[in-house]
Amino acid sequence: MLLAVDIGNTNIVLGFVDGDRITGSYRISTKGSHTSDEYGVMISQFLTMQGLESDDLDDAIIASVVPKVMHSFRSSLLKFFQIDPIIIGPGVKSGMAIRLDDPKSLGADCLADCAGAYYLYGGPVLVADFGTATTFNYVDAQGAIVSGLISIGLGTAATALSRGTAQLPEVELTQPTSILATATDTAMQAGLYYGCLGGVERTIQQFHDELDEDFKVVATGGMGRIFQDDSDFIDIYDPDLVFKGMALIYRHTIG
Repeated sequence: MLLAVDIGNTNIVLGFVDGDRITGSYRISTKGSHTSDEYGVMISQFLTMQGLESDDLDDAIIASVVPKVMHSFRSSLLKFFQIDPIIIGPGVKSGMAIRLDDPKSLGADCLADCAGAYYLYGGPVLVADFGTATTFNYVDAQGAIVSGLISIGLGTAATALSRGTAQLPEVELTQPTSILATATDTAMQAGLYYGCLGGVERTIQQFHDELDEDFKVVATGGMGRIFQDDSDFIDIYDPDLVFKGMALIYRHTIG
């Protein structure tokens, strides 16, 4: 059993990978104050929920964009499970060429997403990850990551709207029943949803306009679920893409 860990700005998402199957996934809030013991207890509890024991965990791989969490989380795996995890970063074999101005600037989660999308669905492919930020990364037919784009995430936009105004509340992020809103909360929900969806579709269209080739669009990330059935621009929604990509990178790394 492989533990794949995606440490993001908002959440840490853990996936248990058995061969080609994601047998379970769990989500905890990203907090720099958590100790290695706290992480170790949480991982142990998730294993129990999977019907597994500590000895069933063979190895771990981590994709992180939050450096301050890494020491405690890595220490928890060493202390509780005697596992020194593989950290996705420079020097790790991914099977992907990164043809950006600064390859090291590509987030580990984006690299895992691109690996998963390319090897599972083929290239060329545009990978859209709807998280704290919404990212778009383009992978050509040869498996090279040649372009990346970063925009505001739906949840981040909602937080900015409520915190930056005196009277607007926090609202649930959901697909609205209508754009014809008649209350403050539904007005915010519809505005956030259609504003974000419009931006996503215009962004994808611009990739089509500037690239002289057909490509698939594969979406992932927690917020992507909201849009998956409401856009003809998205071909595939795969909520476990990052785990699948991390498992592929793990296999490349260990040979």
